[in-house]
Amino acid sequence: MPADIPALKKLFETWQIGMAAADGWNALFWCNHDQPRAVSRFGDDENYHDESAKMLAAAIHSMRGTPYIYQGEELGMTNAKYISIEQYRDVESLNYYKILLEQGKSKSEALKIIGERSRDNSRTPMQWSSEKFAGFSSVEPWLSSPDNFTRFNVEAQERDPNSVLNFYRQLVRLRKSKKIISDGAIEFIERENPNVLAYRRTLDNNSLIVLCNFRNVDSSLDEKTLADYFAQGYKKILGNYDGFLKLLRPFEVVVLEK
Repeated sequence: MPADIPALKKLFETWQIGMAAADGWNALFWCNHDQPRAVSRFGDDENYHDESAKMLAAAIHSMRGTPYIYQGEELGMTNAKYISIEQYRDVESLNYYKILLEQGKSKSEALKIIGERSRDNSRTPMQWSSEKFAGFSSVEPWLSSPDNFTRFNVEAQERDPNSVLNFYRQLVRLRKSKKIISDGAIEFIERENPNVLAYRRTLDNNSLIVLCNFRNVDSSLDEKTLADYFAQGYKKILGNYDGFLKLLRPFEVVVLEK
C-alpha cells in the first residue's frame, strides 16, 4: 500500500517536538539493514528517482538530531527488484514467500510483496562502478545488484555535479556551516497539508524553512506561497529543481533562509 504521508508527518512532529521539549536528541535515518530502500518506499524510483532521493535526504538532514547515511543511500540505491525468489537470501523473505503461497497468493503476487518489503533490498553490495558485480568484488557476491547499478554508482555520480551523491555532500556542508541546523529550535508548519512536510528552524534572529513535497504531482502550500516567503526576505539556499514555481513540483524540496 502507498505510504501514509499524514501519519508520517505526525510521527516526525511527535518525535522532533517531544525530544526537544525533554532536551533529548534524535537519530535521523530512513534506511537500515532491515528496511527497504527509502527512495523505493517513499519516493518514485522510476519516474522521479533523483528528485525523490534528494528530497528525502534534505527532509531529515535539516531536522534536529544526528542524521545517518546508510550505505548506498547517498547514491539513491533502490530496492533490488529481483525477478525470481532464487535471488533472495534473507531467511525471513524465503519463509514469507512460502507462507504467501500457502495463503493462496500466486507466485507473481508473492514475489511482488517480497520485492517491496524484503530485508535483502538494503543488503545488496555497495555500487562502486558500472563494472561487473558493481565494482564491489571480482567474484560473484552473496547478493546480485539491481540492474540499475550501471547508473547509480559512485564512479558515475562523482562525475555528475547534479548527482544524488553530490547533493548529499551539499547537505553535509550546509549542516556543518549553519549552526541553526544543529542547534536551532524546530516548529512544524503546513501541518494539515496532506502532501507537504514542512518545518521552520530558528536560532537567535535567524530562520530556516524546509518545504518537502512527498507526492509525484505538483502540490500547493496551504499557509503561504513561495512568493510570500521571498517577500518576507527569505532566500532559497538549496533545492532539487532550478528556480521556483507557484506550486512545489513532484518531490521538490526547497530550503529557505533569512
